[in-house]
Amino acid sequence: MYPVPNMTRAEAVRAVRNPLAYIADHWTPAPRTVRRAALAAVVMAVIIVVTGGAVRLTGSGLGCPTWPECTDGSLTTTGAMGVHGAIEFSNRMLTYVLCAAVGWAIIAARSSKPWRRSVTRLGWAQFWVVMGNAVLGGIVVLVGLNPYTVAAHFLLTTALITVAVLTWQRTREGDGAPRPLVGKAVTQLTWLLVVASGALIAVGTVVSGAGRHAGDSSEVARIPVDWEMIAQLHADLAWVVVALTVALWFVLKAVDAPVGPLHRARDLFLVLMAQGVIGYVQYFTHTPEILVGIHMLGATLVWIGVMRMLLSLRERPQEAPVTAGRAAARKVAETNAQAVPVQPPVTDDAALPAVREVPSGR
Repeated sequence: MYPVPNMTRAEAVRAVRNPLAYIADHWTPAPRTVRRAALAAVVMAVIIVVTGGAVRLTGSGLGCPTWPECTDGSLTTTGAMGVHGAIEFSNRMLTYVLCAAVGWAIIAARSSKPWRRSVTRLGWAQFWVVMGNAVLGGIVVLVGLNPYTVAAHFLLTTALITVAVLTWQRTREGDGAPRPLVGKAVTQLTWLLVVASGALIAVGTVVSGAGRHAGDSSEVARIPVDWEMIAQLHADLAWVVVALTVALWFVLKAVDAPVGPLHRARDLFLVLMAQGVIGYVQYFTHTPEILVGIHMLGATLVWIGVMRMLLSLRERPQEAPVTAGRAAARKVAETNAQAVPVQPPVTDDAALPAVREVPSGR
């Protein structure tokens, strides 16, 4: 048993009103702890994508046919719902694990010294995206797995990954003004890569919405487009992203860029190659469930690679923190300098005191 700490009434009220500030007053995490907390949120965002894909690929999308309850009158799955109910309910429970990971990142960022408000705000942005996506997930169930809502659900999760990766990056750098490491042309080429990758992921959701994995064994509406045509467009966009990545790598080599952007371009190219192989194999083998799930994981890794490529083009140095003691000493020095006037040197001989002549003794 651990002893209960003694708290005054004022401390108890403050802990209830602002628990984050209370924790920050009594705990200072190491910088490595803050980075690991942010990375845990990234990992959980990826896991929730994979498990959500497993729900759809196993036909368990309506395993819990209502929301926020699993069934009418029961918050949890029942034996009558079978394995599909267990799969869908397990994915819902993972949302709480994701919230815990995001909450841990918020607490760690808020408790760091000095307090980095920008990192804390990014953590709260993740939290609200998770809440919005939970509501959207409920809407997906209530509308019977409408493919447009399913696509929006995946895209909002991609937005969560975007903010999580940005938070993780910010924990690994300072709060100084960002300084570009490459020229404007390289930055513009990278932004073109980001736009093309976003289009690739968006079209990929249409491919899934028009494909055969509807998410449930019952009749579920699909997006009314030619699946072969949209899959070809998806493949063409993938080659555009690959070409832009290769071009970016050669440009970075030509301008003698730092090793950071070069390594990020190399890593992105390798992930794209693996993702492309999986995509073509699943296409020619009629989209088996396991390969579709791996392809969904690859989509998240591609987007993470694109974000890291973009963020590697600048650096943010550490700012020297001004401690309370240094700030107080500086204020006292400024006050004394204003209160004590500086006497000008005396240069007039008449103003000098007369020197009494000492008799010689004769």
